Amino acid sequence: MTSAPLAARLTRVQGPLFFPVTAYRPDGALDLDAFRTHVRRGIDAGAAAVFACCGTGEFHALTPEEFGACVAAAVAETAGEVPVVAGAGYGTALAVRFAEIAEAAGADGLLAMPPYLVVADQPGLLRHYTALAEATSLDVIVYQRDNAVFTPEAVVELARADGIIGLKDGHGDLDLIQRIVGAVRRDLPDEDFLYFNGLPTAELTGLAYRGIGITLYSSAVFAFAPDIALAFYRALITGDDKTVNRLLDGFYGPLVELRNLGRGYAVSLVKAGVRLEGLDVGEVRPPLSEPRPEHITALADLIERGRALLEDGA
Repeated sequence: MTSAPLAARLTRVQGPLFFPVTAYRPDGALDLDAFRTHVRRGIDAGAAAVFACCGTGEFHALTPEEFGACVAAAVAETAGEVPVVAGAGYGTALAVRFAEIAEAAGADGLLAMPPYLVVADQPGLLRHYTALAEATSLDVIVYQRDNAVFTPEAVVELARADGIIGLKDGHGDLDLIQRIVGAVRRDLPDEDFLYFNGLPTAELTGLAYRGIGITLYSSAVFAFAPDIALAFYRALITGDDKTVNRLLDGFYGPLVELRNLGRGYAVSLVKAGVRLEGLDVGEVRPPLSEPRPEHITALADLIERGRALLEDGA
C-alpha cells in the first residue's frame, strides 16, 4: 500500500482495471503461487490496478481466511506498482469484517458489493455503505447492480460521505447513470467522484459510457487476453473508433453472445480463458459450474480471431 490516495491513483490510470481470477489446486484449496503468477502477468501486461477477490475472483466462494491470504498475495506481488482493491460484501457486519481483513493485508481500497439477498430501500442502502466506509480507513468504491441500485439523490449522499470515492455501475441503465453523474456534478461541483463501467463485458458499452464521460472500466478479457484488452483500451481512449468497432464486431460482440449461453459464464468462462492461455488456475467452486467443452473450444477460436484482428489492423 502506498501513501497516495486511491482516487488520485485511479484518476491517472493508463490501462485496463484487472480483475484476476482466484486460483485453486486440484483438491480445491487455494493455489497462491498460481494466483501470484496470474497477478504478475497482469501487471507486466499493463494493468492499471488489481481488483482482488471481487466478482471474477469468486468473492462469494472464499472464507475470510482465504480472502485475507489472496489479498495479501496480491499486495505482495504488486509491491506498490499499482493499487490493490479488495472486494467486500454480505451484510454490514460481515462487510466490515472483510474490510478489516483487507486493510490488515495491505489493500489500498475496497469494492463494496451489494448486500446479501435482501432488497433494501435507499435509506437502508445508504446506512449500509456509509457504515462500511466509517469502519475502515480504506477508500470505498460502491458497486451498483442487482439489489443495490441507487437514485441520483442517493448517489449524491454517497459522494458526500467520507471515504466513498466512486460508483461502479453494473446495472447498465444509461439514462440513470447520466442522471447520477449530472446530480453529483450539480450538487457537489468540487467533488472528484469517480465512475466505473462495471458491466460483465464492459468493452461492449465502452463507447456509450465514454459519451457520458466515464472512461474507467473493469476488463474481464484482460484476465485471459491482455493484448486484446489493452489494444481496445488504447483505441477507446484515443478515439480510434475504427479499431474499437473492428474489435467490437469481430471479438467482443461474439464473446458476449458466448458468455450468455451459460449461467455464471461471466466468471467460469474467464477462468477457462486463463487456463487456455497456459496457467492452471483450477475450476470454479460451486455453486458455479464449468463451461461446456464446446463453449471452451469456441472461446479458444474467438481468442485466436481477436488476435488476428489485431494483426489485420497493425
